[in-house]
Amino acid sequence: MATAEAPRPEPGRPEQLRDEDGLVCDLASGKCEPCRGGIPPMDRTMIQRYLVRVPGWSVAETPDRLVRTFRFDDFRTAQAFAVGVGDLCEEEGHHADIHHGWGYCTVEFWTHKINGLHENDFIMAAKVDGLYSGPYVPASASMGEAVPTAR
Repeated sequence: MATAEAPRPEPGRPEQLRDEDGLVCDLASGKCEPCRGGIPPMDRTMIQRYLVRVPGWSVAETPDRLVRTFRFDDFRTAQAFAVGVGDLCEEEGHHADIHHGWGYCTVEFWTHKINGLHENDFIMAAKVDGLYSGPYVPASASMGEAVPTAR
């Protein structure tokens, strides 16, 4: 039985530090690079290999996408988290579907150009997890105001 091959960087995309299986070592410190399309989405084997690296996220289908609902004590905190996720997405150039209301914020990632999951989606999931557990300060903003976070 053949095993799934780790994604190879697209032409012009810099190499990221990878483990012996070819997966990005530290997803949260990875950088999203524009997906130009023309590549297949991840297969189920590769999705499962990355999914264990982003606990709390699940895969929804049609198209395959990462989904996680974050819980909060009130509307204001959920809204601040949604704004922080939006700011992070804008900084990375990889945008989520964000739904929030009283006490929750649901975030979904998938790569529209390939109608499925790409390594970038898992990088973003790890970065959003960082927002939930602690402040995420992009390098370009490290000298200015921090992005609002939820606690």
